[in-house]
Amino acid sequence: DRRELIYNYVRSQIEAGRQAYVVCPLIEMNEESDLPSAEEVYDELRWGIFRGIPCGLVHGRLPAAEKERVMQEFYENKIKLLVSTTVIEVGVNVPNASIMVIEHAERFGLAQLHQLRGRIGRGPYASYCILVSEGKTENARERLKIMATTSDGFKLAEEDLRLRGPGQFFGSLQHGLPDLKIARVPEDIDILLAAHRAAEATLQSQGGLDFIRPVLALQYKEKFLHIMET
Repeated sequence: DRRELIYNYVRSQIEAGRQAYVVCPLIEMNEESDLPSAEEVYDELRWGIFRGIPCGLVHGRLPAAEKERVMQEFYENKIKLLVSTTVIEVGVNVPNASIMVIEHAERFGLAQLHQLRGRIGRGPYASYCILVSEGKTENARERLKIMATTSDGFKLAEEDLRLRGPGQFFGSLQHGLPDLKIARVPEDIDILLAAHRAAEATLQSQGGLDFIRPVLALQYKEKFLHIMET
């Protein structure tokens, strides 16, 4: 309910000479979601409160040449407001960009939000990352509160694991309950790393492979049917 106030402030920053990002979780309108897409937000802003200000849109489905052109014009300060998906998460360095608005911030992981806000504060100007959220759950509020109170990437990653769950280690789910039966990733990272090293050592040993192959086949069946193939 404060979006108008937020975007008025963003416009004042642009008029003072700065540049800004607006990040959205979706590229285009989706029948399965009521979230505004990057394309919708881009049209809303450039024909609305940012009318008369050069705006650009970049996302992963753009042709590489078009994406490169938009990013170059943003870097050269020809584009003042860049509406984007998470394609700007890494590798973008525009020191004059000092403000970022993240729409529906509750839809992003804490580690991803941390990566995104790393795109600003790269120049000499005071910088601001504004999280816009409609998340009503206690979990959503807690996650964004953590985001607002720490800039430690490792701490954020731990909290992300704690709140979202690390997902499956032998499947495609990226959040929720893990398939570890006892270990908890943040607390037991040392033993998990030791297990990883032991697994790598086993893969380097023919005797070790011969010993473990029938055990894996029995335990994981079709999931590990082709695990030894390279």
